[in-house]
Amino acid sequence: MRERQASRGARRAREFEAFVAGAAGRLLHAATLLTAEAPDDNPRARRLLTLALAHTYACWDRLRGEDPYDRTRRHLATRFAREAWHRRGGPGRTRRRPPGTLASLTPQERLVVVLRLYEGVTEEQAAALLGLSADRVRVLCDRAIAALTHPAGRPAPAAVRGTEVAPS
Repeated sequence: MRERQASRGARRAREFEAFVAGAAGRLLHAATLLTAEAPDDNPRARRLLTLALAHTYACWDRLRGEDPYDRTRRHLATRFAREAWHRRGGPGRTRRRPPGTLASLTPQERLVVVLRLYEGVTEEQAAALLGLSADRVRVLCDRAIAALTHPAGRPAPAAVRGTEVAPS
């Protein structure tokens, strides 16, 4: 009996190690995009990934055909959303802006952009994961893309402002 449990435990560990070897890099990149940290200095992203992987490992035997990457990504996204909600801080609490490209976006916009554009999750799947309507996910994604392509302080092209550019 003990030998069988040890064998199952070793198989479980090998399967999980193989999953981590294949998926950890992409998941860490997604977590780094979410936290808007620099790729070489991303302690929050590493913590998020570690917690998500620990959760997946704890559920490994109960996955029953479920995609472990999808499970880990969902846990990563929901944990990020929960932590972002708790970090919002009250009066007098200052927030330090992270240095990454996506730092100008709100945490919710970052989450939607990472899920939709980097991870390729459909609007409906992102909406279900975040507890939002598909229309809300679309609006958040469109707003985030507009903010990234036309940052504040830099004027938008004339066609975007509503005036046509005369052909040359």
